[in-house]
Amino acid sequence: MTWSTADIPDLTGKLALVTGATSGLGYETALELLRHGADVLVAARNPEKAAQAAETLTRKAGRAPTVLELDLADLASVEKAANEVSTSYDRLDLLINNAGVMAPPYRETVDGFELQLGTNHLGHFALTGRLMPLLVNGSRVVTISSFMHKSVRGISEADLRRPASSYRKWESYGKSKLANLLFMLELDRRVRAAGVDLLSVGAHPGYASTHLQAAGPELAGNPLQAQLWAVATRLVAQSAAAGAWPSLYAATYPDLRPGSFVGPRFFEYRGTPKVVLPNRTAQDAELAKELWDWSVEATGIDPALTVPR
Repeated sequence: MTWSTADIPDLTGKLALVTGATSGLGYETALELLRHGADVLVAARNPEKAAQAAETLTRKAGRAPTVLELDLADLASVEKAANEVSTSYDRLDLLINNAGVMAPPYRETVDGFELQLGTNHLGHFALTGRLMPLLVNGSRVVTISSFMHKSVRGISEADLRRPASSYRKWESYGKSKLANLLFMLELDRRVRAAGVDLLSVGAHPGYASTHLQAAGPELAGNPLQAQLWAVATRLVAQSAAAGAWPSLYAATYPDLRPGSFVGPRFFEYRGTPKVVLPNRTAQDAELAKELWDWSVEATGIDPALTVPR
């Protein structure tokens, strides 16, 4: 079976929230959702970049998104953004947990967590939990992971607050992407056990040309390495638009099974989307439960307690 964005159904009347939508995969995802009729909340940390992205999206899609200020590395910002959405809307049809950081030098979030796990996982865990009351009547939560989840063997509670002395940037990135999958699958198990009409699925882009690869070297103050990453990515990777196909498939394909994980067709590297398998660690139900408990303690939010009834 082949799939293209032409197969996305009419989304008129649907409300979607896409994190990290100012560039790359999030931008391309928001663009196609707008083109197919959805109302889109563009959630981003930088208000200036968000405004610029919204202007471009409006021009290309012919419809304007709504900008939502959100810093996933700050749990207070997550709470504020979720409150704004809850005040303005009575439901949310699509939540696409897309934003992330990749392989930066050691940093901590506002709340003292290692930046990659704090942003990529805990920020989205808290956001999903706070928005859960709006996710009703067939809503979907799409959590974006990476094939880099296969590069690590596990995750522990200590990883959430790992000190600089033992920090390895690529290991931490892999753990954050493993955490995304463990969360997606545990959310699926919990909502199905509760009989809630909510679809939790995941996706990964393969190797896509975005700014993400160069962002880490830029944070480290290494412009030459950032430039080399950018050139190599342009030469080897598929486009950001193609990288967004798995996200869009996961968000809109009508018959997708609960807990599905979608990636590119060609060795999970590039091409049209298909359902793929997470590695064995990501399917460890006991580890997923433990991560859920650690995340509840870290964020003060338990999505299971805010599941709509």
